[in-house]
Amino acid sequence: MPETAMLLDHLESMRRIRFFEEEVARLRARGDVVGSVHLCNGQEAIYTGACAALDLSRDAVFPTYRGHGWTLACGVPPYPLFAELLGRQSGINGGRGGSAYLTAPEYGMYGENSIVGAGAPIAAGAALAAAYDGSGRVALAAFGDGAMNQGAVHEAMNFAAVRRLPVIFLVENNHYSELTPIADMVRVDRLFKRASAYGMPGARIDGNDPAAVREAVSKAAGRARSGEGPVLLEAMTQRLVGHYIGDAQHYRPAGEMERALADEPIIRLLAVLRAAGVDQDELDAGADRVHAEIAEASKRALADPPADPTTVLEHLYA
Repeated sequence: MPETAMLLDHLESMRRIRFFEEEVARLRARGDVVGSVHLCNGQEAIYTGACAALDLSRDAVFPTYRGHGWTLACGVPPYPLFAELLGRQSGINGGRGGSAYLTAPEYGMYGENSIVGAGAPIAAGAALAAAYDGSGRVALAAFGDGAMNQGAVHEAMNFAAVRRLPVIFLVENNHYSELTPIADMVRVDRLFKRASAYGMPGARIDGNDPAAVREAVSKAAGRARSGEGPVLLEAMTQRLVGHYIGDAQHYRPAGEMERALADEPIIRLLAVLRAAGVDQDELDAGADRVHAEIAEASKRALADPPADPTTVLEHLYA
């Protein structure tokens, strides 16, 4: 696919994620979506670029609880995802998973996890299975910068490195460990440098550039598939919303949000496409199509019946 066409695909994917999250915020404020919700506005290039580099017919993605963007980038349509967040029986998990626990293995998305960093050892397990089942699977574990200080993440990286497992550890570094700057949490805030202690490669990449993410994940996946083991990628980005809905963000210094808005991935990619000669009318029409898609999916999900509470004990395993 020519590069401009691929970038247009990336733009559509990022817009779908952004517009979805904006609609979720509206539904949450109105009370249609309930419970804890963590939006990913501003981090869309990571999900779009990474999923474009994977073979989701066999690869496995394990995101953190900020997982709507990963789910959409893996190919889940907006309608069943809205239905899941709204607690509808038509949701991808029958309304049981909600915002923080949804999963879509048929799309290569193997479930969010509200335990910080817990996806890393699970991804290592999926990679270990790949060593025996002949699938050629690569597992990708995505988590925030704060999760790098979790013991389970350390254990997963060490195990994966020792066993040369096909895992990509992808850190979404949005500069905040929940409400605390990552620079206040660690002595060395270039987190990719920790890779050398495990004997695996590490790199810091531009997490606001989907093409850069795609290239880095593609190389890491190729390395993993060839038996050379795991990679640690630190994708630098900024979230344009609070850590959770309701976060007043008083901790953010003056001017930070304005700088983030000027450098966010959709704005940047639009500038690249204009410079490549893509007509503004085409770009506007693309936005209109995705807006209409999201509006229709939300409306359709809202009209569906809620999940039947008498079935709440079904599909539970202990």
